[in-house]
Amino acid sequence: MIDHHNIFLLVAASVSVVGLILLITIFKLNPFISLFLAALSLAVVTGMPFSTIVHSFETGVGGTLGHIAIVVALGTMLGKMMAESGGADQIAYTLIRIFGEKNIHWAMVVIGLLVGLPAFFEVGFVLLIPIAFTVARRTRTSLILVGLPMVAGLSVVHGLVPPHPAALMAATIYKADVGRTIFYALLIGLPTAIIAGPFYAKLIAPHVTLAADNPMAAEFADPDPNRKLPTFSLTLLTILLPVLLMLIGSWADAISRPGNMMNESLHFIGNDDMALLIGVLFSFFTLGKLSGFTRDTILRFSNECLAPTASITLLVGAGGGFGRILQDSGVSKAIIVVALHSHIPLLLLAWLLAALMRLATGSATVAMTTAAGIIAPIALHSTGVHPELLAIATGAGSLIFSHVNDGGFWLVKEYFNMSVAQTIKTWSVCETIISVVALLLTVALSLVI
Repeated sequence: MIDHHNIFLLVAASVSVVGLILLITIFKLNPFISLFLAALSLAVVTGMPFSTIVHSFETGVGGTLGHIAIVVALGTMLGKMMAESGGADQIAYTLIRIFGEKNIHWAMVVIGLLVGLPAFFEVGFVLLIPIAFTVARRTRTSLILVGLPMVAGLSVVHGLVPPHPAALMAATIYKADVGRTIFYALLIGLPTAIIAGPFYAKLIAPHVTLAADNPMAAEFADPDPNRKLPTFSLTLLTILLPVLLMLIGSWADAISRPGNMMNESLHFIGNDDMALLIGVLFSFFTLGKLSGFTRDTILRFSNECLAPTASITLLVGAGGGFGRILQDSGVSKAIIVVALHSHIPLLLLAWLLAALMRLATGSATVAMTTAAGIIAPIALHSTGVHPELLAIATGAGSLIFSHVNDGGFWLVKEYFNMSVAQTIKTWSVCETIISVVALLLTVALSLVI
């Protein structure tokens, strides 16, 4: 039964999000402080014990930073090596030559889909953002037109397509056939990525004017445009090495018997953090030593590129803290109660529950696994619903409207150097298009199979 307390929790959460946006956009308060204040206010209003409020926020920050800080640091170092060596320029020139300047947004959605397949969104983002900066600079194109298709591709595979870890998790919970899930997800995901990426980017880019000075883009600028560039194949190998290692990690159980030394080693090197670390060390040789840089120069590159990431990392962590308060205050449970009492078709319920969990927690992975865990027992007693489509619908719901409690929101905002309003207009709407289009295509597919 939906009681008054659950309604109150949902209203309080909604007000806190609106208040947070107002603090940042109208009152120009530092986003980190705004997130902290919004989280504390929500905790107090919803009746969380004072003794647990700060600890809850700290737990959320720490849990998020434990992964994100490593990913951002290592990804930025790899990006810096690509920029300083000219590797990012080499990839940009090749993409421009193959696709043409007018079609470069198509190239970016393709590379986002490919690189994002084994990697979590944040990992793929920090790997590819130097290329987006370089392509935008070389073609004198808006970063929105170049970068939005890239993040759309990354997001689609994150939520819909196994063997991406999050999508594979949902398929496993529903006991869906992974092969069929991949096939259906590609049927749905490719047109979804096209609509939310190149099409929407083309539509919105003229209406979003970015500041001419982007500190992160400047960090990845090539200081000597006349230098000899590393080969395309060597640069591509360097950027894809972490991706290949992550793929090997996801296939470890198929390659070797679970529990033995080889299996554990493959899982170890396929871990996101380890794959990125190996990739960075590899780049010190392929893009550093082979490009003529000394050890001191490589050390300087890897040190100086970290300074601009400090605010990004803190904001992502604060978003995680806000999401944790939403969970510990009972908002997440209230969402589940409301969704389960809505009496709607199972496919739509899976999408709706994942969408509400995404809005509350900010994490697509948490939303996907939570919703799948709730819906799977119900699906066992239902007929006529393919588990593969349930997994895809759940993934689609988990991608809806990324906002201020999502680490991805702050990554996109800070790297693209946008305001909160611009980030909502571009990234948040892009995510919502992915979610809704994928749901509609999933429902359409359910009518014909």
